[in-house]
Amino acid sequence: MDQPPTIAELAGIPGRPDSDDLDEERRRRKTAVIGGYRILSRFGLDEGISGHITARDPERPDTFWTAPFGRHFATVTPDELLHVASDGTILSGRGPLNRAAFVIHSKVHEARPEVVGAVHAHGLQGKAFSSLHRLLSPITQDACAFHDDHSIYEEYHGVALDEEEGRRIAQALGANKAVILTNHGHLTVGTSVESAVWWYVSMERSMQAELTARAAGEPVVLHDKIAAQTYAAVGTEKVGWFAYSTIIQKIAAEEPELFAA
Repeated sequence: MDQPPTIAELAGIPGRPDSDDLDEERRRRKTAVIGGYRILSRFGLDEGISGHITARDPERPDTFWTAPFGRHFATVTPDELLHVASDGTILSGRGPLNRAAFVIHSKVHEARPEVVGAVHAHGLQGKAFSSLHRLLSPITQDACAFHDDHSIYEEYHGVALDEEEGRRIAQALGANKAVILTNHGHLTVGTSVESAVWWYVSMERSMQAELTARAAGEPVVLHDKIAAQTYAAVGTEKVGWFAYSTIIQKIAAEEPELFAA
């Protein structure tokens, strides 16, 4: 019997253009990383040296790609991306490796083989919300994308420079798409770099909405059934990928050389 159409299909959302050609898929993922950094910068989520995006390599899945430490999100280029081994060795690329990026992302990628992209930055709203030590409430449609799909890392041990801290964060993330790092910010993952980037931005904005609502009064929290139904519409990986693809269009039009085939 044919399966009924999914909500994403009913909404006309196209499929992700994955490639069986490893070189082409690697190029696509690296381009998504560059685009992700540009998107975070456009949303004001590029705070000094804090923040990192990683993409798992399609041919060597125990390795990942990320920007060199100290490059501004809006200026990093594809040829600068570092190819990093599971032990922190830089296999290719130019510049130093962000130790915190390696500590956190290497352990997340190790714990979650299906994760292709991971994103962490120090957005203002995420930092503020993380100090509350609470989960994001389903008070808006967008926040429902994280309903029963995010967790909290209740500890803070300082800047993540110890690999054991990375393991603890990965354990707290569990099978979810996001984890709130208390007194730190948040981290998101996806089966594509694109969805991971979108989840990060969307969670940041949803945290802002909740902080604003709670400052004004007591927001009404959606019933679990409604939140779950809404999650099915806005919280899937296909939706995350497609949302990224709409944002990147303006950036690609302004910097076409970065996104040329």
